Amino acid sequence: MPFNINEIRSQLTGGGARPNLFHVVLPFPAAARAGIATTKLTFTCKAAQLPGADIAPIEVPYFGRAIKLAGTRTFAEWTTTVIQDEDFSVHNAINRWMNSINTHETNVREAGTAPNDYQTTADVIHFGKDGVEIKTVKLINMWPSSIAPIDLAWDNNELEEFQCTWTYDYWTDAETTT
Repeated sequence: MPFNINEIRSQLTGGGARPNLFHVVLPFPAAARAGIATTKLTFTCKAAQLPGADIAPIEVPYFGRAIKLAGTRTFAEWTTTVIQDEDFSVHNAINRWMNSINTHETNVREAGTAPNDYQTTADVIHFGKDGVEIKTVKLINMWPSSIAPIDLAWDNNELEEFQCTWTYDYWTDAETTT
């Protein structure tokens, strides 16, 4: 039976979701907070992902055959690409955040910095074409684990950007969490 293009179209609610309709709300902890960095990240975060998850199989031998059972759920690191502006507010705030976790020079955490002091919850909000929120994912106990170098070149006339990799414990959303 040949396919019917109208049937395919009818299954794409709203014509299909668009990956460019999103923003990230990421509150910086007190050790990193600097003016407008939290608000600015919402507007300068050029790329992010709705995070995934894996459940590793556990193989159990049984009568010469491996039976696969569900194992532990893991959450991969999350990466953002941020457009840099000339005040470096987001870049500097992330570096201060990482420095509060482990300093460059002395290789120690700032005094009195417990995980609750450097972890935060971020929201990745996906919008429909009508501007209405269609999905929000919360990344729980998140902190920056890596900030990439910023490439400079005389022959590059594009906006500067950098990537940051974030570690988190797990994510939730209203549709899949009970």
